[in-house]
Amino acid sequence: MSEFQRPIRLGMVGGGNDAFIGAVHRIAARIDGQYELVAGALSSTPDKAQASGKALGLAPDRTYDDFKSMAIREARLKDGIEAVAIVTPNHVHMAAAREFLKRGIHVICDKPLTSNLADARKMAQAVETSDALFILTHNYTSYPLIRQARDMIASGDLGDIRVVQVEYPQDWLTQAQPKDNKQASWRTDPARSGAGGSTGDIGTHAFNLACFVTGLTPDSLCADIQSFVQGRQVDDNAHVMLRFQEGARGMLWCSQVAPGNENGLRLRVYGAKGGIEWEQETPNVMRHTAFGEPTRLLTRAGAGTDGQPEHLVRTPGGHPEGYLEGFANIYLEAAECIRAKQDGRDMQSETLLPGLNEGLMGMRFIDACVRSSARNAAWISLQ
Repeated sequence: MSEFQRPIRLGMVGGGNDAFIGAVHRIAARIDGQYELVAGALSSTPDKAQASGKALGLAPDRTYDDFKSMAIREARLKDGIEAVAIVTPNHVHMAAAREFLKRGIHVICDKPLTSNLADARKMAQAVETSDALFILTHNYTSYPLIRQARDMIASGDLGDIRVVQVEYPQDWLTQAQPKDNKQASWRTDPARSGAGGSTGDIGTHAFNLACFVTGLTPDSLCADIQSFVQGRQVDDNAHVMLRFQEGARGMLWCSQVAPGNENGLRLRVYGAKGGIEWEQETPNVMRHTAFGEPTRLLTRAGAGTDGQPEHLVRTPGGHPEGYLEGFANIYLEAAECIRAKQDGRDMQSETLLPGLNEGLMGMRFIDACVRSSARNAAWISLQ
């Protein structure tokens, strides 16, 4: 920041003790000094909510037992929260976001948008009738080299896009997990995660990344999804064929039962003039091959990478940045949009921040995968 600006007062719903993604959001919000966490409804269990608030140093009267009472009181306070991060299981997203949006409090919500299409439509109505901003944390879209890739494709460096390959394999659900494994418990419960398991949890990330980088419009898909672990009620593996309106073809594989894979998000895009390859586990390097020429390696903040916005690169080349910084970039650009909104300007449409439209497309992706697989991998429209 060129001059001192008061941190944005931030609240959080979910993310209490032992929660994984809440801590990630709090770190990301702190990295650039743009936010101060001042309130929270950190758990649906009142005792845990209070204990979590105390552990984070929140004032007792700003630690709430439920998100509705938090939204009501914070909206009335002179120094109430200006934005809220929603980091709950999927089935809570819509109800929580709606309470804050209707009171003019900006929402930064973890993905996917909701647990089902019906709630997604209710969320859309809440966003469209609110003057507050809604931002979805598809964090991989804010990696500097991903922005570089998008810029190269938009500039025609790869020519007309023909083939898009994206995959996201993990192995942590290869076997049935104990009931006390909180992360596995809600992600494999269709009442909380939604009908999609791996498709909703990580498939939406892969799908969003492919669309974001290429700028292509998804037209239809056919999917073959499985629940390999006996008794599991949601999918843990999916193979998806994609058709884009511009004529390109794609393949998406997501799996949480692939031993040896930790967080293997990988994107490959091939056009008439060349191709690119990028892997999330080595996010500071991207391969670019112009047809008929040697492959070159592009690095974060390195030579030949003019497509990387300077404000998303915090350290000199060779100093690795990754997952937390990607999340922080979402929060940084969200802060810029919130400050602009407070000054009467709408900046979100001028940024690449994911929001309602990306969330709705992700929900259509999950729904189409489930319906396609139930019909023996029939082609399903995404429009």
